[in-house]
Amino acid sequence: MSADIAEPLPVVYIRDVGTVPDTQRWLCRSLWGRSAVGLLGGPAKSYKTHLALDLAVSVASGTPALGRFAIDDAGTALVYLAEDALPHVRARIESLCRHRALDIAALPLAVITSPVLRLDATRDQERLLTTVERIKPRLLVLDPLVRLHGRDENDASQISALLSYFRQLQRQFDLALMLVHHTGKRQHAQPGQSLRGSSDLHAFGDSGWYLTRQGDTVTLTVEHRSAPAPKPMTIALITGDGAAGMHLEIRDAPSASAQERTTELEDAVLDALRARGKPATRKDLRTALKINNQRLGSTLCALEQRHVITRTPAGWAIADTAHSPPLSPGTP
Repeated sequence: MSADIAEPLPVVYIRDVGTVPDTQRWLCRSLWGRSAVGLLGGPAKSYKTHLALDLAVSVASGTPALGRFAIDDAGTALVYLAEDALPHVRARIESLCRHRALDIAALPLAVITSPVLRLDATRDQERLLTTVERIKPRLLVLDPLVRLHGRDENDASQISALLSYFRQLQRQFDLALMLVHHTGKRQHAQPGQSLRGSSDLHAFGDSGWYLTRQGDTVTLTVEHRSAPAPKPMTIALITGDGAAGMHLEIRDAPSASAQERTTELEDAVLDALRARGKPATRKDLRTALKINNQRLGSTLCALEQRHVITRTPAGWAIADTAHSPPLSPGTP
């Protein structure tokens, strides 16, 4: 055993770790976490690139993604589309700008023009690091993952090094990173498990968007590691005319103010809050409704996600009757 004493690892007591304010939680509210890494997966011809560019334009312009989801951390976006010629990339972005009445000349969206980018090679890894350091994007989109490396995606030991590089990039520059990837033919109950290759790809993501297609219907499912996700939504590609601009549109997502009721338990929670006439803690509701904590928690998250109820310092309240600002997740 060496006589030298190794330098200890850095340690901090949990009480000294700062919290993240709710206002700093999202890049795109409900859809993608601030400085989150993850994958946008789907089969061929399921609008993956259209969807990635929709988010990139939204972040760069501060306009809502898919026309509905607010951007909380706007800034420069940087994209690499390995399968699209630059004139086609510009045409897609111009179309989105026309739809949103944006001036493309003022849009802080940059495109990597290298014809080949191999991020399993040290030289290209260093070049991308240098580029990110210079551009300082809030969002980096790399599309598609399969064109960025020559490793066996089914071998976790090979793919893990590549994922570690992406995580290093995110942490070093505090950016959100979206990798566009294909899904396999076999469908799973959890769409993210359909990603082609090692299960490490699904486990890697802080946020994830997964597209499925049945006939002409394309459904977007969102996942987050540590936050509730919106319900799956159907999206459609609207071609329009030259003036309108091609864009994606949500066909059946709940609106932010919709007072929807999808379960008897949601009705019961809302009835209990109305009868109480003031905010109620989870314990208050559990006692009143005589249900287990897990079922109640899932119901509260679903109602909060649709902005039907909100958290206040005194507990849960129906959103349109709450007089206190909402708290960050984790408050009783």
